[in-house]
Amino acid sequence: MFAIVRTGGKQYRVAPGDKIVVEKIDGNAGDKITLGDILLAGEGSDLKSTDGLKVAAEIVAQAKGEKVTVFKKRRRHNYRRKKGHRQQHTILMITAIGDHKAEKKAPKAEAKPAPKAEAPKAEASKAEPAKAEAKPAAPAKAEKPAKAEAKPAAKAESKDPAKKSETKNAAPAKAAAKKAPKKK
Repeated sequence: MFAIVRTGGKQYRVAPGDKIVVEKIDGNAGDKITLGDILLAGEGSDLKSTDGLKVAAEIVAQAKGEKVTVFKKRRRHNYRRKKGHRQQHTILMITAIGDHKAEKKAPKAEAKPAPKAEAPKAEASKAEPAKAEAKPAAPAKAEKPAKAEAKPAAKAESKDPAKKSETKNAAPAKAAAKKAPKKK
């Protein structure tokens, strides 16, 4: 069963067992409250009457929302105002809608499947080594050529050794030429 409830100026679609975050409602964690402003109720595609229908909820926690920064500015008037705000929220757990209550969820530990028979395990263990034997061994990877052969720097060395040293230390050579006194 589901219901559309209005609280804090907003509308929420709820079902038993749902958790919702609404505007602040007075109360402490663990308190039971009822939401009476129900707009719509139904089950599946069938709608039901909302006369006298109540939604029971339990307060899980009181919390604050994300921080919002409010910044106001007026150009050329030296007017700047900065404020922060965090909205107060209440986290609710919907326990029942009318006479429909939330179903208790079974712990996951109980949901383990039953152990299988030992005979299939023995067959499976025999089949695994056969699969391993059937796989061909991976071919060895070809060795890569030496990196020194692939470098283009080897070509630069064969051209002109004077240019190589000149370009390697170009900046210091120019600086030294500037500082040296000029000949007349």
